[in-house]
Amino acid sequence: MMLFSRVRGLPVLTPGDGDRLGVVRALTVDAVSGTVTHVRVRSGRLRKETVLAWDDVEAAGPDMLIALPPASASAEPPPHHDLLGSRVLTEDGEERGTVLDAAFDPLTARIKAVLTTRGELPADRLLGLGDHALVIRARAPGAGPRHRTAD
Repeated sequence: MMLFSRVRGLPVLTPGDGDRLGVVRALTVDAVSGTVTHVRVRSGRLRKETVLAWDDVEAAGPDMLIALPPASASAEPPPHHDLLGSRVLTEDGEERGTVLDAAFDPLTARIKAVLTTRGELPADRLLGLGDHALVIRARAPGAGPRHRTAD
């Protein structure tokens, strides 16, 4: 398992010759599938950003990422919304804290858990991530309806 917070700032090197592509600025997440899809790499003095597909990451360790250099005619990268620091809202609009970190499997790119100010959320509760918030299911999938009791 790796934490998003530990990946930020890691150097990104090419396989073989070990050329430095830059450092990890952020990870792009597809909340619907619960996976990391891209790595945003900042390089150079002008802080140019390169977007690499997670599929192009050949190895991820505690000290660096090894990734294939971007293709010269790459497709338009997907929109990016930072998971870390996002508000957490249920699909009903109920506030559920703020994202502190997320744990993911670097081999499969699957998010395992999202760590929030109100506790840990399993990845199967994620519904979407946008500019405004991370949207989650109010209850775990398969959980029955909430029943309120009269006082």
